[in-house]
Amino acid sequence: MEELILKLKNEIIEVLNLEDIKPEDIDENAPLFGEGLALDSIDALELIVLMEKNYGIKIKDPNEGKDIFKSVAVMAEYISKNRTK
Repeated sequence: MEELILKLKNEIIEVLNLEDIKPEDIDENAPLFGEGLALDSIDALELIVLMEKNYGIKIKDPNEGKDIFKSVAVMAEYISKNRTK
């Protein structure tokens, strides 16, 4: 799981162009939206594309996305249970 968490951190940094942030700067248990990385709705769309492209996971319900994108750790747990790639 730690390997997947690190991979996700790197993918999030790359996809969202977070140039000044390193993987070790991201607390895997911190909220991604509001606090923590303070991402917005555009970032959420980018994360949805990342999940589909890299892991074969389609998120159709926005409310489901809110639960999945609570933190990097929650994302990693969801991916490990639902990935198709």
